[in-house]
Parts: sequence; C-alpha cells; structure tokens
Amino acid sequence: MDSLDLFKSYNHEQLLFSQDPACGYFGIIAVHDTTLGPALGGTRLWNYATPEAAVVDALRLARGMTYKSAVAGLGLGGGKSVIIGDPNRRDREALFRSHGRFVDTLGGRYITAADVGTGSADMAFIALETEHVSGLPGSQGDPSPVTGYGVYMAMKAAAKVRWGSDSLAGKRVAVQGAGKVAWFLGEHLRKEGARLLVTDIDPEKVKRFVAEYGAEAVAPDAIYDAAADVYAPCALGATLDDQTIPRIKAEIVCGGANNQLAEPRHAEAVEKKGIFYAPDYVANGGGVINIYGELQGWTVQQAHEHAEGIYDTTLRVAELSRREKIPTALAADRLAEERIRAVAGLRRMVR
Repeated sequence: MDSLDLFKSYNHEQLLFSQDPACGYFGIIAVHDTTLGPALGGTRLWNYATPEAAVVDALRLARGMTYKSAVAGLGLGGGKSVIIGDPNRRDREALFRSHGRFVDTLGGRYITAADVGTGSADMAFIALETEHVSGLPGSQGDPSPVTGYGVYMAMKAAAKVRWGSDSLAGKRVAVQGAGKVAWFLGEHLRKEGARLLVTDIDPEKVKRFVAEYGAEAVAPDAIYDAAADVYAPCALGATLDDQTIPRIKAEIVCGGANNQLAEPRHAEAVEKKGIFYAPDYVANGGGVINIYGELQGWTVQQAHEHAEGIYDTTLRVAELSRREKIPTALAADRLAEERIRAVAGLRRMVR
C-alpha cells in the first residue's frame, strides 16, 4: 500500500511537507485525528531509504498515536512528524528551528515531542520557534522511564492472561533493542527476577545491559529463535512479519516498539501461532501519558500512577478479544474507536 492509499484508508486529516535547503531540512507532519484533542506525536529523525518510506512511517505512527491516546483515556489526538536525515548529525540548531517553524504553522493542532533520533535538547531548539512542544530540559523531559514502566505493566497483565499469574520471576524475556525504554523495562524485570536476553545493533548498549542486568547477549537475527517466554520488541517497528512470526518461540509478545506488526494481517498470524500479543500502542502508552502529564502539570509520580492503568487496559483488551473471538490488535482498535465515536457524537453548544 503506497502513502496515498494509506492516507485515504486510515482517514488522516492532514499530511504536510516542508523544506529549507539552507540547512538541509526536509520534514513531514501527519495529523491523523483531533477528535479527542490536539494531535500529539514525537519528531523522529531518521535516514530513510526513500521519501516514500518516511511518509508511510509518519502516517502509520500518527494513527498509532491517535489510538494510543484514546485507549489511555487522554484528551489528545494523534500526529507524528519525521525529518529525513542523519540522527547523529551534530549541527542541529538550524535543523530543529526550521522544524519548529513548521510545527508552528499548525497553530496548536499538532504538538511535538522527542522520538527516535531526537532528544530534549532538540526540543529546546524547537521551542525557540513554537510553544507547541513538550519534553523540554528541566520539565518531566524524557518519557522513557514511564514508557518502560507501562510496558512492564502490560507484560505482567499478559502473563496473567497466559499463565494465570502476573509474576515474571524466572521467565526468560528476549529484549530486542537496548535503548532507553528497554533499559527501564529491564530494570523492572531484573528486580522481579526475570532472566533477560538482549540484542541491539549497537554492541556497546548490549555490553551495558549484560553488565548491569546480567543479561545474555544474542545476535540481532537470532533473537527471534531464542528460547524465551516473552519476546519484547523495543527497537524500530515491523519486526513481526511472514518470516519472523514462525520463528518466535515465546508465548507472549509485549514491547515498547511502535507498529510491531508489519501488516495488519499479521495480528491474525500471531494469534494462530498461539502467542498472546499485547498491542503495541497499549503497552507503550506510558510515553504519551508522561507527555500529557507534563502538559497538565502532573508530577512524575502521577504519571507513573496513570501508567499503572495499562495493566487493566491490557486485561480489557484480552477479555474483548476472547469474547468476540478477534485478535487482540483488533480488540484494542475497537476500544479506541468506541471512545473516539462517543466524543465525536457529542452535541456542540454555541454561546
């Protein structure tokens, strides 16, 4: 499916492009749905193979943000922006100030934050050009701790569904990607007594995981074949596809990555394999909860308390899936769509 077909089929509201040759900036903003509130979604800086790939990523991620905010009970819609470029680029001010000016043209319909390839320092450059940005230095900042905690809550709920107990003690968890979210997830898992396997394209991150958490290092491609109870995708998305699903030995898939299913049809493939899939945007909803909390003036503790609700949301998804005999990914979509429809149908009042 190309980007135009994706735009139409997912009912996005807007897809916008901007460039500034002076600093090599080329940015894309996708606004999926603003029924529940302004569209929130991070800015991703990545070296995409083609512009088309960047557009598709923005569209899919924006839709995911709509559903993520909806199931988390937040007053936000979904959007996303991507910048095509080297995430390790050192001269960043002009690049992100250009992006800030682009974000500002939407007048608050879209709020951005950090994502893959970006951080709070980049958000500070964006803030020089627009107020519609969160995750700034000195604020609640990095959402990774709350995201990792939310994934942990979803994993415990998934264990309850699969094994009748939410204890992860002694369970083998194969973590794909040793970035920030995986790091905080690993901390909770280690404290509970889970056994960790880890892989990443960056060997230094793997070494840190092994040294700190006693994890077993696994080659990147071998993670799918690992003898594990839980597969936790915490890197880039689309790792569940026709080639990898038959190789997975885990009984649960639950991780922090976005868009883990390469195609919607893979939800059924995972189900047929007998794997319990904790839908990605349910499990990793702690990040958007953290950002929403910053906008609302919550404390870090309040954000963590709200993220605990991911446990119950995962159980609700599992129950709907069982009752309706549908994949968990579809059950999560239905929960999100029910809330959006309910708010969309409210009567507007004129004063």
